[in-house]
Amino acid sequence: MNRKELENYICETYNVNSEFPWLKFPSYAVFRHNANKKWFALVMNVSKKKLGLSENSEIEILNVKCDPLMIESFKMETGIYPGYHMNKRHWITMLLDGTVSEEKVLDFLDMSYDLIE
Repeated sequence: MNRKELENYICETYNVNSEFPWLKFPSYAVFRHNANKKWFALVMNVSKKKLGLSENSEIEILNVKCDPLMIESFKMETGIYPGYHMNKRHWITMLLDGTVSEEKVLDFLDMSYDLIE
C-alpha cells in the first residue's frame, strides 16, 4: 500500500484529512480522530538507519497506536518496529514499502483509530 492509497483510505473510512503541522517536515502527515482530535496515525519519510536498518536511503513509514500488551509480539514481525519518535510502549512503526501487507496495515490502522476513541 502506498502513501496515496493509505491517505485515501483514511479520508474515506474515517472522514479525516491529513494535517501537516511541521514547517521543517512538510511531508509529515498527521491524522486526528474527529471526536477528540488525538492522533491515530502519522505518515512520514525517515532514513532507514533511524530504524536500525543498514541502508541510508529514505523510506515511508506509518506510526499507529497499539495495545501495549500486543506490541512486543508485533515488533517481532518483519517490517514492524517500535514507534519511531513516539512512545514505544503505545506506538508501532510499519514500513510502507510492501513489507507489511496492505491487509495488516489497514488492520493496525483500524485498531489505532479504535484505541483513540
